[in-house]
Amino acid sequence: ISQHIKWLEKCLSGINKELEDFIKSSPMWMEKADLLQSVPGVGPVFSATLLAELPELGTLNRKSIAALIGVAPLNKDSGKLYGIRVTWGGRASVRRVLYLSTMSAIRCNPTIKIFYKRLRNAGKKPKVAIVACMRKLITILNAMVKNDTVWNVSPGMLEKGPA
Repeated sequence: ISQHIKWLEKCLSGINKELEDFIKSSPMWMEKADLLQSVPGVGPVFSATLLAELPELGTLNRKSIAALIGVAPLNKDSGKLYGIRVTWGGRASVRRVLYLSTMSAIRCNPTIKIFYKRLRNAGKKPKVAIVACMRKLITILNAMVKNDTVWNVSPGMLEKGPA
């Protein structure tokens, strides 16, 4: 089993190297990867996932991009029945990596960290707050790619918290 694990690790490192070389070979993808990785909590794996599996990033509005990934709250109402809002559908492969990146951003990204704390203090359940942070992070990344701007937080924004 240990030999098989070593073989898998070797294959995985080779694939990661190929992906990294492929991104570096395209000036447009390299520029987008650098732009995305300027956000605290977004690393090379998440930026490569967005480049490969979400070509619509930067072309859609905030509601559409959230729905495309599956982090937009959708209703389950029928007639007089009013249910809770849930998230479903979308691109699961992007959502998985977004979740992990958001967990990192909650720790090291001041905007996401403040937003998460505000939601938890308002009584939201941890998973609900995390999904809201996922939506906020993908919305921020979408706007950054659309406007071709790098991550920048003004000191005043940290004092009053994000909207």
